[in-house]
Amino acid sequence: MNPKSVARIAGSSRSLAEALKEDGEIVQLMVDSVYDYAIFMLDPTGHISSWNKGAQKIKQYSADEIIGRHFSIFYTPDAITSNKPAFELEVAKREGKFEEEGARLRKDGSEFWASVVITAVRDKAGVLIGFTKVTRDLTEKRAIQQQAVADARRIAEVVASNRTKSEFLASMSHELRTPLNAIGGYTDLLSLGLGGPVTEAQGQYLERIRQSQQHLMRIITDLLNFTRVEAGHLSYDIAPIDLAEILDTVAAMVQPQAESKGVELERGQCSLAFKALGDRSKVDQILLNLLSNAIKFTDSNGKVRIEASMKEERAYISVVDTGRGVPADKLQVIFEPFVQLGRSFSSAHQGIGLGLAISRDLAQAMNGDLTASSVEGSGSTFTLSLPRAP
Repeated sequence: MNPKSVARIAGSSRSLAEALKEDGEIVQLMVDSVYDYAIFMLDPTGHISSWNKGAQKIKQYSADEIIGRHFSIFYTPDAITSNKPAFELEVAKREGKFEEEGARLRKDGSEFWASVVITAVRDKAGVLIGFTKVTRDLTEKRAIQQQAVADARRIAEVVASNRTKSEFLASMSHELRTPLNAIGGYTDLLSLGLGGPVTEAQGQYLERIRQSQQHLMRIITDLLNFTRVEAGHLSYDIAPIDLAEILDTVAAMVQPQAESKGVELERGQCSLAFKALGDRSKVDQILLNLLSNAIKFTDSNGKVRIEASMKEERAYISVVDTGRGVPADKLQVIFEPFVQLGRSFSSAHQGIGLGLAISRDLAQAMNGDLTASSVEGSGSTFTLSLPRAP
């Protein structure tokens, strides 16, 4: 608004409507230049005396329909009951301006959320000659804000829920380990004959007890490791590691499992110069899980191979098997916690589906990744990638 135009209004004793009619510059500015804001004038009693295109767009009334009507037409029934329109004009009259965000009505009766500014206009003598009213439709903006708040609340609830689950699993894991350790200890004592002679049949029973105890301990350890990874409580000692040495070590550790299953374990190619950046114990844990899974899901007379390669700035360690493979649409699902494809809790394959989830989280925490490729019925390849050591 041109300052000279404002001065002409302020220095006049004319009504606001008369001033506007005679000042084409203000009318042009209001009617033609502003379309996304409802800008209109009220006389001292709150009746509408001017109307712009933005007002018609937002409130749906044409100028002929609305000029001369009281501005309370835009307020909800509750606002009318509480005498809100008169209150707003009184505040603007007393303090010079009234501002708020709140619900208003369109011509069709629908509500919209608006930013409202009512400014008192006085002549040179200080006599109130009317009000300017500027309204902006904030419905879309408020919806976005409300959605953001709702999303934040849901995320907070999920985080809290996950934290509670993790704390429960950790507590449960510790509580279960104590009696399981006792079972293992007493089983060893009985096997050694410290409680008296043990028959061959009793020895077989004790061995089954020991195997069951060790199986449960592995499950509990997986649960505990999972809660630690999810909670971010693990520390990482990142340093250059020798890939050839790692392949030799982990292959030797799972060799008895492969022999008992009748699976051929092959240590594939890996140059002595291959080095990667990672936490040695975490890398061993990932590869032992991959090798154990490969052997577990490969039938007798099948093959499992572990090998390493380098490409640009990444090191890759792959575990390749000739097992049953994974359906293409399940290659990502298998990395989710508690997923066991094609298996039930009563199946012959032990575990609760945490190994791959933990392994991928460990890999990503070391700036690496764990991926899988497979041809169903022909085997799978799981690949651990890590940064290449300088």
